[in-house]
Amino acid sequence: MARIAAFKFALTSALLTVAISGPLAQARSLTDRQVESNPAVVRIAELPRQGRETYGLIRQGGPFPYDKDGAVFGNRERALPAEKRGFYREYTVTSPGSRDRGARRIVCGGPARSPHACYYTADHYASFRKIVE
Repeated sequence: MARIAAFKFALTSALLTVAISGPLAQARSLTDRQVESNPAVVRIAELPRQGRETYGLIRQGGPFPYDKDGAVFGNRERALPAEKRGFYREYTVTSPGSRDRGARRIVCGGPARSPHACYYTADHYASFRKIVE
């Protein structure tokens, strides 16, 4: 009886392994797997609606709803890669129900309309996730 149970367990494990690593897993690209396994990365499509809207405004050069949008972000927390002062700029991601600008931001580095990299924070700079296509 123990041999039958051990055989069933081994067979089930083998089938599960094949199912998990089968054609669907192999069809995904390396980039997809890296994004899914990296909590420090977020796809544009995964941003909240307001984040996608803000990202679109950044790409078209505005206009922005808040006076502080486009202001230099100092990176005092050192949470982003080190760059010269003025490299990063911050933009507000509207927080529904908030009386002020809220905690959500997108910070981009490089040229205004075609930044080298943008980062999303939902917790007012405590953590960042790099935005990827």
